[in-house]
Amino acid sequence: MERTISKSAFKASPKPSAKENTRPQEFKLHTEQRAVKRAMFNYSMATKLYLMEFQKKQVERLQKMIDEEEVRLLRKEMVPKAQLMPFFDRPFFPQRSSRPLTIPREPSFRSVNSKCWSCILENELCYFQNAHCSHAWSPIK
Repeated sequence: MERTISKSAFKASPKPSAKENTRPQEFKLHTEQRAVKRAMFNYSMATKLYLMEFQKKQVERLQKMIDEEEVRLLRKEMVPKAQLMPFFDRPFFPQRSSRPLTIPREPSFRSVNSKCWSCILENELCYFQNAHCSHAWSPIK
């Protein structure tokens, strides 16, 4: 029984009323504010750089003046001295040395073990005679 609901009941429902036209609200972009802040930042950075360069130039100028003053004082203090003349009246005669002549010996082309100082300090025969040396008869790698 309840199934027989009339179709007119559904159609009779009132339609929603049409909405009035909405006006857009005014909005403000932050680009102008950001542009002003960026311009202030750029100006402050340019001022900083200018001051740093100006201070650097002042320091360099002061250092240059100090250096020039030091050079001026050094030149003022320097007294030119003449060099002594060589003795031409006493000719130079080389004298024979009292040291004995060097005795030649065969070159040693072997590798020296730095741990065995006894072999380095003694003569070359130690290399072949002493058995206490671990490197006496070891092959060269």
